[in-house]
Amino acid sequence: MFSFERFFGIFANYYDLILYSLCTTLILAIFGTVVGLIFGIFLAYGKNIKIKEIDKTYIKILKKACIWLCTIYSVVFRGTPMMVQALIFFFLCSNLGLNWNNVMVGQPINQVINGNLICGLIVITLNTAAYMGEIVRSGLNGVDLGQVEGARSLGMSSARTSLTIILPQALRNALPTIGNELIVNIKDSSVLNVIAVTDLYYRLTLTIATTTYAFMESYLILAIIYLVLTLVASSVLKLIEKKLDGVKFSLNPFRFLRRKIL
Repeated sequence: MFSFERFFGIFANYYDLILYSLCTTLILAIFGTVVGLIFGIFLAYGKNIKIKEIDKTYIKILKKACIWLCTIYSVVFRGTPMMVQALIFFFLCSNLGLNWNNVMVGQPINQVINGNLICGLIVITLNTAAYMGEIVRSGLNGVDLGQVEGARSLGMSSARTSLTIILPQALRNALPTIGNELIVNIKDSSVLNVIAVTDLYYRLTLTIATTTYAFMESYLILAIIYLVLTLVASSVLKLIEKKLDGVKFSLNPFRFLRRKIL
């Protein structure tokens, strides 16, 4: 039966573990999204390679190989659950002699940064890159060709046009979807508990709940924290979009009162 005493008691007695697990979840989500986006850009360009008739035979073979590798990567990582990917990667490393459980850092840093977290970061980054590749690719294809023609008319090279004209616009157009991927990573990072990554889900369900037997209270706290994180992330992303659109805004909570007085 739900008890407010146990609910607030968890915060009072296990605030340090909750804080450590919160840091772990944020590191997983932010690192996975940012680095996954970087890898996704390369993946998008790899799938967008154009094979020209004037290319030599070996160039055509290399381009086709690159396209196929990027396509297979995208299909595999988008078509399998991240939980399964984490288990395969974890036990594959164990078979090769690398046991992530034995990778330790000095206390109290080890509560957050340890071998299991590093393993989780690799998995969530590889998984996110597959989705980011498709997001960036759709953004690249959505840029008006007139932008490219205008840059070429100014004498800009293909590489410079792509990096300074096309890519920034593609990322801006894809920003809402990229932000949505960050929110997804905040929640989906919980599946990495299968390889003992001590995130919010692991701490509150497998550590605190099983110790205190306050399962309902622990699950409710978990839901509240995830909800707050997603709401904060959504608000920050909206502010970034407004800033990029040139909309002026202020974070001063008294700005409306000041206008009323004036």
